[in-house]
Amino acid sequence: MVKALVIINCIILAIGNCGGPLIMRLYFNNGGKRIWFSTFLETAGFPVIFIPLLFSYITRRRSNNVGDSTSFFLIKPRLLIAAVIVGILSGFDNYLYAYGIAYLPVSTAALIIASHLAFIAIFSFFMVKHKFTPFTINAVVLLTVGAAVLGMHTETDKPVHETHKQYITGFLMTVAAAVMYAFILPLVELAYQKAKQTMSYTLVLEFQLILCLLASIVSVIGMFIAGDFKALPKEAREFKLGEALFYVVAVFSAIIWQGFFLGAIGLIFSTSSLVSGIMISVLLPITEVLAVIFYHEKFQAEKGLSLALSLWGFVSYFYGEIKSGEDKRRIQQEESQETEQSSLSRPISEC
Repeated sequence: MVKALVIINCIILAIGNCGGPLIMRLYFNNGGKRIWFSTFLETAGFPVIFIPLLFSYITRRRSNNVGDSTSFFLIKPRLLIAAVIVGILSGFDNYLYAYGIAYLPVSTAALIIASHLAFIAIFSFFMVKHKFTPFTINAVVLLTVGAAVLGMHTETDKPVHETHKQYITGFLMTVAAAVMYAFILPLVELAYQKAKQTMSYTLVLEFQLILCLLASIVSVIGMFIAGDFKALPKEAREFKLGEALFYVVAVFSAIIWQGFFLGAIGLIFSTSSLVSGIMISVLLPITEVLAVIFYHEKFQAEKGLSLALSLWGFVSYFYGEIKSGEDKRRIQQEESQETEQSSLSRPISEC
């Protein structure tokens, strides 16, 4: 069951991680200018979470004895408060990321976000006491070096219609988004550990629902202050792909981004925040390749080298996990054999 959850979350995360930045950039490339609106779309798809929650509720209700009450929500105040805090932080983090995508090519934004892995390693070490193996360290180093390699000559990717100041501001905003997201992932894992209730995938979905609800509220407040509600109808009419496709892009953006958050949060539940971070870093070069295909962004030699390093880091990490699992099973077998031998020798000594 755990392996199935890992695979499902990885697939959902891959779709959201690769598709989210591309469709967000599609909005900005075709006349979109509202950053808070883009921020809102990153979490606006949270109502779809009610579908699996409803299925879980029906299943639990059927399994309960007749007359027993079944609560729709399982989350308790401690975990609820954590979800609210993480949701508010995510709202601001999403704004930083949307700001970066507004002024940077997808490939450049992806390489900056890749640097979040090094920060995740630091935060997870102090916050959730994550133990590092040589394979984990190797993966972190490779992925971080891959991001650094991509940083070479990045300004040659600067869009023609944007100023140097806009590019630098977008660059710094994306760096801030990477650091903040690196803090949020271990914070979610810490919330799971300190929840004082048995974590289940249903609880993960409830946590995600509350997180995205609060992040969306932050975005709506930002939209109200920035005047997005008044500007959006005009922006939709002037959208280069047409008014109808403006709303299609918005809806699909909300759905795809929800997949990203659901996959990331679910992967933390199934494995750890570091695994979630490594998975995101591995997918970033793929996002760059897709950006080259769909938006004809430049693919320098540095990006090819980064892709190779990222895949190497990915293989290194999972080889280490497999080897670690084998070592644990071997130790357990040896301990079991020692226990059996001691239990057999005891009656003999008593005789």
